[in-house]
Amino acid sequence: MKQFGKILKFELKGYLRNKIFVGITVFLVVAIAIVMFIPNIIAAFETDGDVEGDVNAAYLPTMLIFAEDDTLSSTVKEYFGSAFSDHNVQVAVGSIEDVKEAIISGDAECAFVMNSASSYTYYVNNLSMYDINTEIANTVLQEIYRISAMIQHGITPEQAGEIIAVQIESNTETLGKDQIQNFFYTYIMIFALYMVILLYGQMVATNVATEKSSRAMELLITSAKPTSMMFGKVLASCIAGFSQLVLVFGTAILLYNVNRNALSNPLIASVFDIPLELFIYLIIFFILGFLIYAFMFGAIGSTASKLEDINTSVMPITFLFIIAFMVVMFSMSSGSVDNTAMLVCSYIPFTSPMAMFTRICMSTVAWYEIAVSIAILIGATVGIGVLSAKIYRVGVLLYGTPPKLGAILKTVFKRQ
Repeated sequence: MKQFGKILKFELKGYLRNKIFVGITVFLVVAIAIVMFIPNIIAAFETDGDVEGDVNAAYLPTMLIFAEDDTLSSTVKEYFGSAFSDHNVQVAVGSIEDVKEAIISGDAECAFVMNSASSYTYYVNNLSMYDINTEIANTVLQEIYRISAMIQHGITPEQAGEIIAVQIESNTETLGKDQIQNFFYTYIMIFALYMVILLYGQMVATNVATEKSSRAMELLITSAKPTSMMFGKVLASCIAGFSQLVLVFGTAILLYNVNRNALSNPLIASVFDIPLELFIYLIIFFILGFLIYAFMFGAIGSTASKLEDINTSVMPITFLFIIAFMVVMFSMSSGSVDNTAMLVCSYIPFTSPMAMFTRICMSTVAWYEIAVSIAILIGATVGIGVLSAKIYRVGVLLYGTPPKLGAILKTVFKRQ
């Protein structure tokens, strides 16, 4: 235990003295702070609230309405003025050619040339892939047409307006999990787990390979148990990675609460209002998932004689983790997180940290399924940790061509 404590303390100091680690952490915290204060920064540069609405309208992009029938033009302008609140809707004068020229010159952003009450031509200079003006116009013109038809059949304009404006009341009662509400923080947490495991797992493998290539490992292995060295290195990287995440996300949560009024968006709120139960599961699966992969990265790193061999050696582990990540992402995107692939992945130690956590967040999972998944993951983590320590002891003494995993395992079990 004393050896383990010294190794853990030494490795943690190494992370804290690493300029790249500290720099990335500071950068992420500053970036989060800037993002959280963006609404207040924008508000500081905005004009005072007593500015007249027509002055602000002058800064909105112009939308032209053109029709041979003046009554149709004024009617469409009135309805479009409400529907397109982000445009300055104006009735065009002149001819169609004048309308086109105004768009080409930039005096107007777009125009609707009305052929009739139910037919138009939409003119725009550069059509954006996000342009939904025609969809809005179709809805508005349908409303105008229906009201006009009702009036022609003897219904008063007031009655027609009431019929069109009727609101349908509905209530949704969720008996299980609300996937829409849980999707965003589930996605963020899964992506954070993905990035941290790959980043720090690669760092563990690189550190082990660096010590081996410098021959320092030969001295260390004679004075400390391989289990203490392996667990000390892996737990140090886990603490460093978890501390970095706590600092970054803690800053985000703190600044969100400070700017809660400015960030009053349901989407943003859903990200930060994670239930305590899910947060506890997040910590459990994050720590166990990180440890199981870090142990494997450390074991593989001990078999590499040169730093150049690291990327090739850890590729099978990286691919395994990427496959697990893709299965989870595809299942989340399809909305079916209880498919066969996810059910199987929920009990495989290499995939359960992401698969089971996603199922817990976005579906209803029985408590015994969660318990079995966590129990398997804990057992696998301990077993792989012990096995990785034994591979570590054998691998650090092997130089030259990276040995095959089968040969290393054979050597390990011969020493039992």
